[in-house]
Amino acid sequence: MATYLSHVLDAPLWNAQAARLGKCLDLIVLETDRGAPVLRAILMLAIDGSESYISATQLSTLSPAIILNVVDPQAYELRGDELFLRRQVLDRQIVDVEGHRLVRVNDLQLTRVDAGGRYYLTGVSVGTSSMLRRLGVENLSSRVLRAFGRELGERVIPWQDVAPVQADAPIRLRVTQDKIRQLNPVDIAEIIGDMDRPSGLTLLNILDDETAADTMSEIEPDLQISLLMSLAPERAADVLEEMDPDDAADLLASMEVEQRESYLELMEDPESVEMVRLLSFPDDTAGGIMTTEFTTLPMGFTAGDALNYLRHSDLAHEDETLYYVHVVDQDSRLRGMLSLRDLVMLDPQESVDEIMDADPITVSPLVPQEEVARIVARYNLLEVPVVNEEGVIQGIVTVDDAIDAVIPTAWKKRLPRFY
Repeated sequence: MATYLSHVLDAPLWNAQAARLGKCLDLIVLETDRGAPVLRAILMLAIDGSESYISATQLSTLSPAIILNVVDPQAYELRGDELFLRRQVLDRQIVDVEGHRLVRVNDLQLTRVDAGGRYYLTGVSVGTSSMLRRLGVENLSSRVLRAFGRELGERVIPWQDVAPVQADAPIRLRVTQDKIRQLNPVDIAEIIGDMDRPSGLTLLNILDDETAADTMSEIEPDLQISLLMSLAPERAADVLEEMDPDDAADLLASMEVEQRESYLELMEDPESVEMVRLLSFPDDTAGGIMTTEFTTLPMGFTAGDALNYLRHSDLAHEDETLYYVHVVDQDSRLRGMLSLRDLVMLDPQESVDEIMDADPITVSPLVPQEEVARIVARYNLLEVPVVNEEGVIQGIVTVDDAIDAVIPTAWKKRLPRFY
């Protein structure tokens, strides 16, 4: 039998002899990694005005009336890891993990499996019915709707499919982190964008550095800066190191010089040097939008040896958009390119040098972004290499960064990624 928190709050509390002891101010549950949280205690405002915690083991019924099975209830001692339903969950923003969205808690559902058993927190009510119930007009609204042949719907999200996020309840963060990890960074970014700032920062803080970096790359620029500067400086530097170099450079470029330099000092040397190099190019040029995560292959390999080389290459493992393989000489000059598909389809004994495109389309670092976009579109490329005057490859511009000049960022982020 389901009971709703709105029916319990401020309801009178009676002992086993039908004597009124006070009223219910809140319900306290204990959450575990698995299963529904069990009701542990009731916060009672006594008739004399004092507050006390009553153990739920002394509870006879919770609805339609709160009745204890003892005359003089024993107090419950808080452990510090409990969750207060009224204070910490009701009316709060909460993540619906299954639906990948942010919802507001209108009411909470508690269920007793069997008579005399314990109550469990089983669901979050987010529909219109729960709002009308809170206002005390649910029955009236139901009668009116039934007169027109309609029913008042109840939307309840199972508790195991939600992740409450609030800055004043750090106890919840361990459980929340496990649930949020199931989401795509794009979904997490959209949820953070819908949250109030403290909750959004709390959610970002519980993510590991890699997930936080992927999420930051999907957040709108203005909010990116605000969230990053709200993080502890050392954590912000760690997140920047995990971001794609071009995205991190864009974020740093939008900061004040002093702030940017402070983050660069906190970053590890290889990443900070890379950032300084990227920041040296105007942001609307190929050099300004390129990423330095790309895969290279020395000349002279057979297809079989090349694939084995890539399996053990740190560059290949870091290249999240691995589609093309860039063949270079001992001075890092670009000598040719071939797609990963072509490489996989080659006979293992066939020479890569003889099959690769020995005259790939490239751009110099100072080519305008609009021109890069035109080249990508004209030749139907997923990326274009950026080389200096000596032909040394500096980075690559992927198609999404190239078309950012002609398609708004908000639209670009919704395009599917094929690389």
